[in-house]
Amino acid sequence: MQDSKRTLWYLKKIPLIASLGPEALARLAERVELREIRRRDVIYLPGDPGGSLFFVNGGRVKISKVTRDGKALTLSYCGPSEIFGEGCLVGGGPREEMAEAMENAMVTEVERDQFEQLLREYAHLGFQMTKLLAKRRLDLENKLETLVFRDVTSKLAELLLNLADEYGVEDSRGTLVALKITHQELANLIGSTRETVSLTLSQFKKQRYICTEGRKVIISDTESLRALF
Repeated sequence: MQDSKRTLWYLKKIPLIASLGPEALARLAERVELREIRRRDVIYLPGDPGGSLFFVNGGRVKISKVTRDGKALTLSYCGPSEIFGEGCLVGGGPREEMAEAMENAMVTEVERDQFEQLLREYAHLGFQMTKLLAKRRLDLENKLETLVFRDVTSKLAELLLNLADEYGVEDSRGTLVALKITHQELANLIGSTRETVSLTLSQFKKQRYICTEGRKVIISDTESLRALF
């Protein structure tokens, strides 16, 4: 049996369920599974049984849609305290997306039946989940609109600024995006190809909108990038 005290410590760091109270959290800690996931390991694939959901305790998890011919579209990144795999609450069918650790990660796996019991017992948890699901639907609709109606230059400029907002660290050169990300991963986020993204990034560098440091991007001219979309 896992150390429930260790699991409880992680559960208390998750705002969505920390408000359940000490007794409920203690019971939950005895029933969930704390998992350590190595970088690039797949947590689940499309078609896998969808019997549980996950909370990220540390690290970062990528959620993607994958086509039969192997093409991928990144839907989102989930960081500490965020939930993924919540689609299991709707119908309980097989997974429709892939979840992969982008770096060494720690996740808490909660069986669907256990979480549904919590939703029945704690009305405020159901309210918070409803808000979360509504926001994710809105985010997905906005992403779809961007993918369909915007060109690569516009999509990439907005993506870089969004990453800077979430992972940015200010330094003398501008805003360093403290996230190692490949050109292919950027392409997967905007529904493009690695070659097109590499070419567009080179253009941004020539125009001095950005500079790079290894696989990290530094935003040098925020306003010029913002003007592109």
